[in-house]
Amino acid sequence: MKVKNQRLRPKNERVSNTRQRRQQHLLDVRVRSHKATRHRNRRVLVLLSKIVLVLLLGLGVFLGVRYGAKRFFFENPDYQLSQIEIQTDGTLQRDQVLKSADLREGGNIFNVNLAQVRDRLQQLPQVDEVQVTRKLPGEIDIRIVERKPIAWITSDKQISDPFASEVAFLVDARGVLMKEKKLLPEYLGLPLITGCTSESLEPGKIVGSFEAKAALDLLRLSTASFMQTRFQIREIDVSKGYCLLVSDKNHTRVTFGFDNLDTQLQRLEQFLVYADDSKRELATVNLLVQRNIPVTFGRNAVDVINDTL
Repeated sequence: MKVKNQRLRPKNERVSNTRQRRQQHLLDVRVRSHKATRHRNRRVLVLLSKIVLVLLLGLGVFLGVRYGAKRFFFENPDYQLSQIEIQTDGTLQRDQVLKSADLREGGNIFNVNLAQVRDRLQQLPQVDEVQVTRKLPGEIDIRIVERKPIAWITSDKQISDPFASEVAFLVDARGVLMKEKKLLPEYLGLPLITGCTSESLEPGKIVGSFEAKAALDLLRLSTASFMQTRFQIREIDVSKGYCLLVSDKNHTRVTFGFDNLDTQLQRLEQFLVYADDSKRELATVNLLVQRNIPVTFGRNAVDVINDTL
């Protein structure tokens, strides 16, 4: 019997091949991971280089523009502030405006902060609106609209001369208090609000008391109607705290409540029309009463003259 020569396979040969393949796979993974890491680091380095380059270029442009602006604008003698034009529709003086704005001629026009100048001038109690413009090469224009006072206001019960009083202030329709350095003659003819003791009065402050606001509303309503020529308010006493005691140019004394001033003015108009038609002079009217309003009449000037003859 013939026996073939056969090579016997070791029992662990398949196991060795599997182990080799696994080890080879791990080596391949490590190589690929190392390559990926190097590639990623290279991309990060390129990106960082680009960012640094952009930042350097930006810094260079910024410094160049800054140097150019400083050389050609801020240090250029052609842009020296040589003229300050001021226009106002009120009593503010040029030196007062310049001092408040902290503005003077001689500096560089681009060093002037127009917003700051406008804000400083807006702090003046007399200023309602202000416009500041820069005109190259060396001029700044200031346009001011001043508040228009509509009355005097004081905490005193009586005052003879608001011009000379230290406790009398001008007030505009919005209730802003003012103390003018230069008083115009027409200010002397403004109505007077007296007895405002419920709050402190200071220039630049806005009146907040209910009585003072009611007095300003009454002035606004009376001047806006056709009664302006017939009932011209000279004084409003707010000291009572519950009413307005009003005197007009004809010395008629009218008591107003704080509410529904327009309705009360309409009632007063009816009495004025009646007095004119009957050739009589109103002395007092109490509009606090809703019905059967108390009214007194004064003597006509003709009767007074005849009695003295």
